[in-house]
Amino acid sequence: MSRPYLTRTTHNCAGATRRDFLRLGLTAAGGGLGFTDLMRARAAHAAELPTTGVSMSRPINCIMVWLDGGPSHYESFDPKPDAPSEIRGEFGTIPTNVPGVHFSDCVPHLAKVMDKMTVVRSICHKDPNHGAGNHYLMTGSPTPVPVGCGAFVTFHPSFGSVVSYERGVKSGLPAYMSLPSMTRSGGPNFLGAQHAPFVIGGDPNAKGFKVRDVVLPTEISDARGLARRELRTSLDRMKRFHEAVADDPAVSFDTFYGQAVDLIGSQPAQEAFDIQREDEKTRDLYGRNNLGQQMLLARRLVEVGVSFVTVHYGGWDHHRQLFKTCKGEFMQKFDQGMAALLTDLDRRGLLESTLVVALGEFGRTPKINKDGGRDHWPGAMSVLFAGAGVPRGAVVGATDPKGYYASDDVHSPEDFANTLYTKLGINPHQVLHTNTGRPVQLVNGGSPIAPLFA
Repeated sequence: MSRPYLTRTTHNCAGATRRDFLRLGLTAAGGGLGFTDLMRARAAHAAELPTTGVSMSRPINCIMVWLDGGPSHYESFDPKPDAPSEIRGEFGTIPTNVPGVHFSDCVPHLAKVMDKMTVVRSICHKDPNHGAGNHYLMTGSPTPVPVGCGAFVTFHPSFGSVVSYERGVKSGLPAYMSLPSMTRSGGPNFLGAQHAPFVIGGDPNAKGFKVRDVVLPTEISDARGLARRELRTSLDRMKRFHEAVADDPAVSFDTFYGQAVDLIGSQPAQEAFDIQREDEKTRDLYGRNNLGQQMLLARRLVEVGVSFVTVHYGGWDHHRQLFKTCKGEFMQKFDQGMAALLTDLDRRGLLESTLVVALGEFGRTPKINKDGGRDHWPGAMSVLFAGAGVPRGAVVGATDPKGYYASDDVHSPEDFANTLYTKLGINPHQVLHTNTGRPVQLVNGGSPIAPLFA
């Protein structure tokens, strides 16, 4: 039986096939579920928990750049030039525009915008497994049982889903979007399918790129579309129970159907999706490639009020040919696109209202293996933070002289989760309840990383 939402992607180091086990949202080509399908799924699963809002005069939105596979801290933000060659690797260091701070010379563009961000070099945990590491850093919760390295698992709601639960749909825009695919532990778990990410597939750099299903087909004019909605309303005489206790799924479906129409009819939303409207110089700044244009689209989405956008950039599981890869397009796209995102947000006055984070599930081993790569290493990882009051030009924590372990101002994934939720105005210590009434603490322990609030 064909299941278009279960699509094959790349293979991980364990040899297991990666799948988007619940790809709810959009793809630019065939396959995947359309927006109205997402709304239908949300309506069908919207029973368990009431949505609570966050009252904020200036809400903070978030762009999370997810570096799936585990990027090397050595070949990015925590080089060790004085370590032996088998640890140091092939690259040198480059001074950033903040005196005394050096990056790997793999990321020259990011070195020039260090004054817009903080790097935390001392987040760590103990699970060198892609499946468990993804879950831990995408939810703030470790897996309660061992899972396979290639597993796509959900035992706890992801950050984006919690933001969706807290804030809900605003002005016809879903609170949580992901592009070009959903991360492996980026789902809603017990919060329900209505808080799954709205996935924008495809390559925004492609000529004529459009977000499928959020524009009326060319053969249906706006007037005809509105007429059909009115006709549907007039013909639908089914009894509706509007009391919440009745929990009539048809009422929920009508709500989400209306939201789908609102999105199609929303001029700001349509303009945000239409990346062709962007200034050519700005598009060039991000890089004329899939990742650069996805980051640009993420900026356009938070600009119109989307609360949480994930940019999923996989391929960081560099067990082989790490140095060749870092010299090529793979690292160049990330370096240019990430630096452009920070620059562009800042010059538009959006950086203070947008939290930007970039991370993967762990770092890489100190010693280079026989295949010229580095293996999984949760003992040390670097995480980029910017915006939303994060200090500019700072480094938090440190690893030991050879980069084996976080050694100064050490922080856990729970601390990362506390930080993210606190920045977004969400109480990380609240207790949620599953559809069976079981209490679940949003973040079990940890505390915000204090220097990020200085």
